[in-house]
Amino acid sequence: MTSPIVRRTSNQSGQSKKSERANSLLLGSRRFAAWAAEITLVVTSGLIPFGIGVYANSRSDLNRVPLNPVLVVTERAIARPLALPVSYGIRNVAWPTNILWTIALLAPVTLSWWQLYLLAKTGSTIGKRWLKVRVVNEQGKPPGLGAVVIREGVGRWTVPISIAYLLWRYSFAFPNLGLFTFLSLLMIVGEGIGLPSRRGRRALHDQLAGTYTIDAVLASNNKQAQSADGNEEAEEWQEGEELAADRTSQSHNLWRRIQQNPNLTLFGVGLTSMTAVLATLIGTQVYIQIQQSQRATKQINSQQFLELVKQLTPNSGATNEQRQSAILAMGGLNDPQSIKFLADLLVSETNPSLLDTIQQALTTVGPQAIPELKNKNQFLVSELESVGSTATKDRELRQGRLQRNQRTINKILSVYSGKKIEGVDLSSTQLGQSGTSGSSFFNLVLDNLDLSGVKFKSANLNQASFKGSRFRGVGEDGRWDTYDDVMADLSQAQLQQANLTDANLSRVLMNRIDLSRATLNRANLSNARLYDAKLNSTQLVGADLRNAVLEKASLTGADLGDAKLNEANLYAARLGRATAIGTQLSFANLTNTDWQGADLSGAYLDRANLSNANLTATRLTGAVLRSAQMENVNLQNADLSLADLRGANVAGADFKGAILAPSKQDPADQFVQTPDLGSVSAVVQGVDFSQAKNLDAKQLAYICTQGGIHPRCP
Repeated sequence: MTSPIVRRTSNQSGQSKKSERANSLLLGSRRFAAWAAEITLVVTSGLIPFGIGVYANSRSDLNRVPLNPVLVVTERAIARPLALPVSYGIRNVAWPTNILWTIALLAPVTLSWWQLYLLAKTGSTIGKRWLKVRVVNEQGKPPGLGAVVIREGVGRWTVPISIAYLLWRYSFAFPNLGLFTFLSLLMIVGEGIGLPSRRGRRALHDQLAGTYTIDAVLASNNKQAQSADGNEEAEEWQEGEELAADRTSQSHNLWRRIQQNPNLTLFGVGLTSMTAVLATLIGTQVYIQIQQSQRATKQINSQQFLELVKQLTPNSGATNEQRQSAILAMGGLNDPQSIKFLADLLVSETNPSLLDTIQQALTTVGPQAIPELKNKNQFLVSELESVGSTATKDRELRQGRLQRNQRTINKILSVYSGKKIEGVDLSSTQLGQSGTSGSSFFNLVLDNLDLSGVKFKSANLNQASFKGSRFRGVGEDGRWDTYDDVMADLSQAQLQQANLTDANLSRVLMNRIDLSRATLNRANLSNARLYDAKLNSTQLVGADLRNAVLEKASLTGADLGDAKLNEANLYAARLGRATAIGTQLSFANLTNTDWQGADLSGAYLDRANLSNANLTATRLTGAVLRSAQMENVNLQNADLSLADLRGANVAGADFKGAILAPSKQDPADQFVQTPDLGSVSAVVQGVDFSQAKNLDAKQLAYICTQGGIHPRCP
């Protein structure tokens, strides 16, 4: 670098060393402060619009739209390397949130590139300019865009974060994001200040880019001193030229060695070429052998298949035992044509003993037989629908064929589970009740199995039993709640009257699913997506629905007793006549929900958002509504006796006919557990009713005597 080189006399050396150490320490502090200022600007530019977007999303009076696809793709791209839980589908957000979150994504990127441009053209970013720090190349000029990209993109960020990521990913700390963040900051700061702390050393990012971080004030003073002394300037220029020549000579050392040793170079090139040719020949030979082996195996299987088919023809004269042996042998071939033949034979055969053998053979084939059985299932369903609903002999025959197909699929799924059936596609398959009359019906029974990864999208699973089954599994890393978790797909599936007691459906995609009259007691549905789902008259006693998405879902008449819905999203859900005694709904989004005629006795609704909710004729006896958002909520004829409203926002709430004063408890209702409020006066103490609607004289008298706030209180 041709920066000024100051010559010192012997009587100035002591003072110069002290001055250099002081300047070095001061420059290091300013470098770190400039870097911190740059990061703060970038982070703040994203956090501010993101925070405003979160607030806008909590508002109930704003229209909701699907999340911007760019944000969805970005979320998933970030989630994979950081092992964050996968987010299925595209959630709905308030329309300003879509814009604000997009700005929160673009603003930091734009500001970062602007700072890189300034650094390339002027040698200083906004933060460096404030703190008088400059970055220059070996000629003392601004480094240029290419050098800046290497300096910042590779040296400062990619290398330290990559090291931190590898240490985190393959250590006990994975998948703890807090430890990864701490480790990344430690690596970045260490890379930036570790080497420069020693005299004459540069940080890794400066070494990679061939740049120098200098004191802008000191450089300016030196320049002025050089201009005042022409001889010193000429001498320093000469030394700078010598240093540049030394660097140029070093960069040509490799080429000179190659020129000086042509034989060694030729040997290396020849050896590399021979290795490449040999590897190509070996690879080609292996590929040819594999292809020949596959063709030979296929030919043998085809010959065996034809011989077995001859034994199974009606005119073969083979005995029943021989036919059974031929069917089992065909199942052992595990060949596409044999699987198709067995699936067809399962439909056409009428001999009960042979039918059992065919099912056994297909079960031996395993999940590879599912695609063919699925195609046959859909064909049989279309045939059955074409016959009509009249109970004829032809319909019973076709229904029997379908049931044999369904039982075979059921048996394969029962025998194989977990990774063996991962990726099995049973979308739009008929595996539920297939008839309206007769005494023989099929019921799918898959209790206590690992069904994670199976696609049941739009499948008919009515009255199926999945007690204790798991629809979610750990992925390759063997850890829960990471990106590679394996999930089943139950979106748009029909599960009416199905039994899913104690089932694990956490994070499973179930948008527009029909679970009417199903049993999901104690089921794990945390973080599940149930957008626009049908859960009418569903049993959800003790179920875990924390953070679940139930937006626009229908839970009319559902039993949610003791269920956990903390922080769940029930925006615009319909819960009329639902039973939610003791249900935990803390911090839940209940905006625009309809609870007309529901029972929320003893429910925990503290800090829940009930804005614009319909709670007409709802029983809220003993409910905890501390600090709840109840703007414009409809509480007409609701029973709020012993409810805890302290800190609640009831602006615009309609209290027409609502019961605020506690009444004598009916002995028949002693099973209802009400929270201990200490005293009745604590129910509305400090609550501001000044903007509440339709308060009658009796309600006002109660509010005023119990510590509530209203302009008409004395």
